This record gives sequence, structure tokens and C-alpha cells, in this order.
Amino acid sequence: MRVFVTGASGWIGSSVVPELLAAGHQVLGLARSDESAAAIERAGAEVHRGSLDDLASLRAGAEKADAVVHLAFIHDFANFGASVAADRAAIEAFGDVLAGSDRALFIASGFGGLPSGATITENDRPGPDANPRLENARLVLELADRGIRGGVLRYAPTVHGAGDHGFMAALVQIARDRGVSGYIGDGANRWPAVHVSDAGRLTALAVDKAPAGSILHGVAEQGVPVRTVAEVIGHKLELPVRSVPAAEADAHFGWLARFLAMDAPASSEITRERMGWTPTGPTLLEDLESGAYTG
Repeated sequence: MRVFVTGASGWIGSSVVPELLAAGHQVLGLARSDESAAAIERAGAEVHRGSLDDLASLRAGAEKADAVVHLAFIHDFANFGASVAADRAAIEAFGDVLAGSDRALFIASGFGGLPSGATITENDRPGPDANPRLENARLVLELADRGIRGGVLRYAPTVHGAGDHGFMAALVQIARDRGVSGYIGDGANRWPAVHVSDAGRLTALAVDKAPAGSILHGVAEQGVPVRTVAEVIGHKLELPVRSVPAAEADAHFGWLARFLAMDAPASSEITRERMGWTPTGPTLLEDLESGAYTG
């Protein structure tokens, strides 16, 4: 197949593209900049110039493809509503092109807004007060009624590995800046995690064989206690480790506070069984211990 990938030069995309190529697919990667285009070419994929706010470029990419993997998202937490609206417009554009063709559309999603505390499974659906981005995921699942093999990839909040600039990298930088490796409250809240190589492999499997309406969990570790993460960071940076009271979390962690407080253990048992997916990459603590974030 020829697969159109948005976010092809991004963190997860940089693992997805080689997995798709290794599976025998051709890849067309969306590039907004010369830097992104060069990265896509180095990976062995074809470049398609455009951006998420250029719907004509998205439609053109989808028209050339047998499947679409939508990984790109505008991570502007100061204007999250606009980011969600742009994401929805992109999904609607893909839906208009792919309708009636039985071609695939898989999008990246997450766990924010799903029931917290209890272990989240692939059968869980967002409640009425969910993160609005999850409504976009619901839209994709409904595309089966329009003759599209739509599905959702819920990636763990921590997709880790050397080169990651996401939540773990931010937590390490905050520890350096503050001179202490912190966690909120008792730090017992849990973060699911997956190595980027395993996320890439699952995505390629989804393109090949996931049925319409699939919700797949890119989760290797069901939930790593945040206190344990902070302890490893403190050890690697030779910094003290301490609890930050919830009332002080915003001041200490900034924008990361609301994510760091999340308790969202998640299972991938259904995904593993349905897709024949077994994570093999390093664990989050192994990556931290190896210096992937502190070297």
C-alpha cells in the first residue's frame, strides 16, 4: 500500500515510517518545512509538502494513498481549542476523500479524559466532560458508516526513548532547573509507557490488519508510579527527591503539573491479542537508567 503519514518527521512518526517501509509499503510523508522534508527523505519516504492548516494539501495527500496515518497535532496548550479544531478539520478532510473506498484512516490519540484510577481498557469510552480531542477520535470511529476503515491509536502519555523531547524530557529539565527531582503528593499515581519502537510497530500492524472501529492501546507498561520515575531521575542527576504538595504543583512544574498529577493506568491486553503485538523495547525506567534523558 501507499500510506500517507502526517507527522512523519515527528517523534512517533520517525518510528512509524521505517516500520511501514519494512513491511513493504510506500510512504508519503507530510512536510511543512525543509527540515522535515529532509528528515522524511533520509528515512526513505516520499515528501508531500503541506501543513495541517492547509486542507487542500491534506486532501491531495490522501487522494494519492491507500491508507492515511494521522499523527500530527498542534501542541499549543495555550490555545488548545484551536488545536483540536484544526485536528478535526483535518480528519473531516480525510473522511471526505476516503469515503466509500474501504481505505484506512488511523489517528493518534491519548488517555486524557477517560475514566481515571481504574485500569483503562480498549473498551472504555470518554465521558461527557472528556478532553475535546477525544471527540475527534469518536468521529474517526464513526467513519465505518461511510465506508472507511477508521481506527484510533491511543498511545501512552510517555512514548519514550533516546531523542524524546516530551513529558519525560520536560520533567528532567524541571529537576535540573529546580535542583530537586519532584513528584506530586505521594507520587503513587501511575503513567502508562511504551518505547517508541514498539509504538511504531503497532502502528504498522494497524495499517495492515486492524478492522474498522478499532481502538488500540500503544501501552507496554500499564502504569509506572511517578514517584519511582522521580527517584530514578534524582539518582541520575545526583539531586534530592521530594514531594511537592498539590497546592504548589503549578508553581513548581508549570504546564506539566496537570499531566504529572494524572493517574491513568491502562491495559493493552486486547490490543496484544488482536494484533499479535508484543512490546520488546526497553522499559521507561531502563531508558532513564541508561541516561537516555540525563546523558
